[in-house]
Amino acid sequence: MSKLRALTGDQAAAEAMRQIEPDVVAAYPITPQTEIVMNFAQFVADGRVQTEMIPVESEHSAMSACVGAAASGARTMTATSANGLALMWEIVYIAASTRLPIVMPVVNRALSGPINIHCDHSDTMGARDSGWLQIYCENNQEVYDNVIMAVRIAEHKDILLPVMVCQDGFITSHALEGIKIYDDKQVKDFISEYKLQHSLLDIEHPVTYGPLDLQNFYFEHKRQQAEGMKNALTAMPEVFSEFKQQFGTKYDFIDTYKLNDADIAIVALSSTAGTARVVVDQLRAKGKKVGLLRPRVFRPFPKEKIIQALKNLKAVAIMDRSDSFSGQGGPLFAEFRSALLDEPRRPLTVNYIYGLGGRDIDTEQIKSVYADLEKIAKERQVKELVNYLGVR
Repeated sequence: MSKLRALTGDQAAAEAMRQIEPDVVAAYPITPQTEIVMNFAQFVADGRVQTEMIPVESEHSAMSACVGAAASGARTMTATSANGLALMWEIVYIAASTRLPIVMPVVNRALSGPINIHCDHSDTMGARDSGWLQIYCENNQEVYDNVIMAVRIAEHKDILLPVMVCQDGFITSHALEGIKIYDDKQVKDFISEYKLQHSLLDIEHPVTYGPLDLQNFYFEHKRQQAEGMKNALTAMPEVFSEFKQQFGTKYDFIDTYKLNDADIAIVALSSTAGTARVVVDQLRAKGKKVGLLRPRVFRPFPKEKIIQALKNLKAVAIMDRSDSFSGQGGPLFAEFRSALLDEPRRPLTVNYIYGLGGRDIDTEQIKSVYADLEKIAKERQVKELVNYLGVR
């Protein structure tokens, strides 16, 4: 029996972790993720979970402990933000390369420097090619739901890759929302018992984790890792379907809003999509054919879903809350532009980098993007490919 509770995004992640009750959590606190680990540590102290909680001296150590625990066959989780993710960098790659199904809520925060504790996506976008799956959450309900689903996704026999569940620092992580919390037994039944097929501690069937891997096999192991990411495109819908059957909520790789008959649209991740919905409604009331596409999953990149959703549009603005410093726009823009490149019918695309370091994105700014798109669609020309929205 589900119940409604008022929780912050951080508390929602911790509550999902309590119900999952992983065997091991190794973590180090960092703003604005701290409350996830703090709340979960309280569950451990109160005896509400039997998890082995490992306090460590750094995020590098946290991920190292997670790798060791996961290789032994333990269901393992951690959480981090920004500079903490950067300090994990070496081991983040090792976790994915070793095919360990670790789940890590990440509260998105600007990556230094200059030092900043507020939201942008530079931390996880910097790790986009590390081999981790990445799910982005618009609201606190999605944080809760996605942490639960991430366990099944990571442990799926055809995937076996770690998962980041991302939410916007302070915007959702510290904001209260009403969340539907599921029954503990329902969650346990959904995630089921985890058993690693090849455990480091199975002395009857010895295996090696993390060996020196030179020219003989390194390439093949990377190819297998790429195949696991590719498999996620077909395996994740199985988990989405089972989640809907168990809990009644439908999820997919992308979320669209009033896109079916739209001429122009914005693409935005996470909480910005909520602000964009308000603008879509306001402009629709004035007869404008506008829409929104929100990628829920960025890794694997759901190319076919995106092409299908955007094929009838005249112009699309891709919003990036981080910059790739390539001179060609943000990371989300690069992926979308590449995906659409070979399509005979494709919209004109333009990039807007916004909200770095937590700068607010408001309805007037989003309206200005739709106004730009109207002009682009009419003139069939993009004059400025990369734009910086809201910068002085």
